[in-house]
Amino acid sequence: MMKQTICQHLSALTELRTATEYVCEECVKTGASWVHLRTCQTCGTTLCCDSSPNKHATKHFHASHHPVVASAEPGERWLWCYADEQMVGY
Repeated sequence: MMKQTICQHLSALTELRTATEYVCEECVKTGASWVHLRTCQTCGTTLCCDSSPNKHATKHFHASHHPVVASAEPGERWLWCYADEQMVGY
């Protein structure tokens, strides 16, 4: 079995940014709802996932090019790199 190589964006992380509030900052502004939350590992912004109607975390990636998010859901311990479409658990 070959070992998977972790992408440069994931391997460059030295600390984990966690959600300070469990809300999608953009959905709150418009009164929208969300399903799950993701926290940007570059700036710490917490936004909604792709299962949510507005997909703010993905929109944030496209606008900012911040590649990695962590699940902000209690009990979930994983990171996703948008740029390389790679997930790792921690």
